Amino acid sequence: MLKARALWLAAAAAAIGCLSFPVAVEAQNTTLSNCTLEAQYGSARDVCQKGRDIFAFVAPQLGVALSSGNPILGEGGTLGGWGHRALSVRLAAAEGYLPRTAVPLSLNRGTGSNVDDFGAVRTFIPIPTADLAVGLFPGMPAGLTNIGGVDALVGVTWIPNVESGAFSLKAASASASLSYGVRVGLLQESSFVPGVSVSVLRRKTPGQNMGYMQNDDTLQVNNILVSTNTWRAVISKRVAVLGLAAGVGRDDIDASAGAAAVINETVLGQPQRGVVKISGLKTQTRRKTAFANVSFGVSAMRIVGEYGWSSAGDLDVRINNFGTRRPNEGYRYGSLGLTLRF
Repeated sequence: MLKARALWLAAAAAAIGCLSFPVAVEAQNTTLSNCTLEAQYGSARDVCQKGRDIFAFVAPQLGVALSSGNPILGEGGTLGGWGHRALSVRLAAAEGYLPRTAVPLSLNRGTGSNVDDFGAVRTFIPIPTADLAVGLFPGMPAGLTNIGGVDALVGVTWIPNVESGAFSLKAASASASLSYGVRVGLLQESSFVPGVSVSVLRRKTPGQNMGYMQNDDTLQVNNILVSTNTWRAVISKRVAVLGLAAGVGRDDIDASAGAAAVINETVLGQPQRGVVKISGLKTQTRRKTAFANVSFGVSAMRIVGEYGWSSAGDLDVRINNFGTRRPNEGYRYGSLGLTLRF
């Protein structure tokens, strides 16, 4: 849990200050519409670069955990029309890597960009979700199966309020957010035919406000939002108590935030105060993914495990280092949950 909190710190630290120009990282565009420095001394360039590097390193990891794999764990085809439902409750987690040390808050490092190694520590990033599929249309009969069935997909994602020492993470308005989408069946699963479907699902985190205080320095990041559009193609087959499913897809990950930082330093023996204000911090990432599910149980209730892989990006643009990790790394993820048909 403590390491999970560090993810939000790292994402917030990214907003300490960034210059008003785009950076391409991991098939990703990171932009900042406005970054201003109010101070009688120093330069924000080094702080901006470090914040930008960390944001580009951390944001995709949270998006991978949020996207996960199969929209409904263990399911591949559609449900068979109105009156059929499936509820999937899971704890998803990405095997991420977070900066090991805190970002230095200083405006007194010259106009250039200093190279530092923040290190990286392996951290699992958990996100609990509940997803419901509701049958809308059974599809058209075709031999031993139906084709063209349609299910509506809705869900809820939670992120709890957290307070620990110098850190606080609280919901801006609500502690949960809704997801929604649709699944179209290419084949409905039967005794001899696997289930095959394609789906699109939009997920997002609830808005979060994060506060951080280090010595005399303060940072407030406002309305942190991460959303994903997930595209999936899934095939599944159940035989007695054992079920298998596998799929591929794409994740379009968007993240945004605004922030303000107050930095107090001693310059030439005199106390100085600098204020950095940021608005419009955004990042957009596109990744491919593949996953497999194994389920066990009767047809109405199954325990499901998932293992997946989110692909690496194409670019590695940065100045600061994170140990041996690069911003364009691929990430493994997994889920453990329960799926109930009713």
